[in-house]
Amino acid sequence: MSRVETKTVVDIILKIAVLGLMIGWCFQILAPFINPFLWGIILAVALDPIYQWINKRVKGKVKLTSFILTFILVVLILVPSYFLFKSAAMGLLEIRDLYHSGEISVSEPPESIADWPVIGDRLYDLWTSAASNFESFIVTYQDQLLMVGRAIFKAIAGTGADIFQFVLALIIAGVLLAAKGTRQSTDLIFKRLAGNTGLEFARISEKTIQNVVKGILGVAVIQAILVGIGMMLAGVPYAGVWTIIVLILAIMQLPVTIITIPVIIYLFGDMSAIGAILWAIYFMLAGLSDNVLKPILLGKGAAVPMLVIFLGSIGGFIAFGFIGLFVGAIVLSLMYKLFIVWMNEDTTDASEVYSK
Repeated sequence: MSRVETKTVVDIILKIAVLGLMIGWCFQILAPFINPFLWGIILAVALDPIYQWINKRVKGKVKLTSFILTFILVVLILVPSYFLFKSAAMGLLEIRDLYHSGEISVSEPPESIADWPVIGDRLYDLWTSAASNFESFIVTYQDQLLMVGRAIFKAIAGTGADIFQFVLALIIAGVLLAAKGTRQSTDLIFKRLAGNTGLEFARISEKTIQNVVKGILGVAVIQAILVGIGMMLAGVPYAGVWTIIVLILAIMQLPVTIITIPVIIYLFGDMSAIGAILWAIYFMLAGLSDNVLKPILLGKGAAVPMLVIFLGSIGGFIAFGFIGLFVGAIVLSLMYKLFIVWMNEDTTDASEVYSK
């Protein structure tokens, strides 16, 4: 290798190193904003149909449309959150005060519980132990109760941080919706990455985001509202706390019957049998409503099967957390589409060979 060639190679290596260093610095600087910005993009895509509807009614004033949509959504998030957290905080403080004052009491369990299969005897003994000597019950199971309490507190605190981040993301989404050329820039990026199929992939990503919002987050909110209203009307103590937990479980794709079954058991010990049976039917239907709503909303109008979107959302959530609900669904949907294109091309080539 000549001296000139060596100098050229060294020059290229230095330029690449400097470029890599600058990219690393940019990433460190922007790292705190990556998550809200990703959420902003996701929300901008999800809210675009509503944005277009409002924009037509204000005669194409994009900035006014963005302000109206962002303001309404922020209010819809903050106002219920305030009352929900206030109810949860008051409930937790009341539990603490009652425990310290020794005024917490548990009613005797119905004897019919002992006849329940598998768990009846154990549940009856635990309930009887708590009813006869609640302080002793707390001492005996304090480790398990502390673990549950920490998990609930951590979930509530995490929900508060998520709500703040969500409000920031809504503001970013409003800016993106009002900015000129956002859709064109997105289409250009997909076209540069995927060539002629880039626009199709952009539309798949857009539709997938909207389906995940409706099919997972929308269903979770509906379930939490149904269960929460039922608990408040049935007079279940600390309904606000349980509603938050139901919402978290529904978003995590865990069965909300984890909460509704203990609530049903409580109602059988607190009210008449007929009333408890009616509420039990309601809570079971509310808890299982996602089995009906998800197939309707999750894959509606999508270019890929509902199962692909669902697996992508769940796998993404497990791997990357809440943002993975969307990222996982988008990535798996695009890979599915690429696989189908590859399979079709392979079939076309084979048919051409055999035809000759």
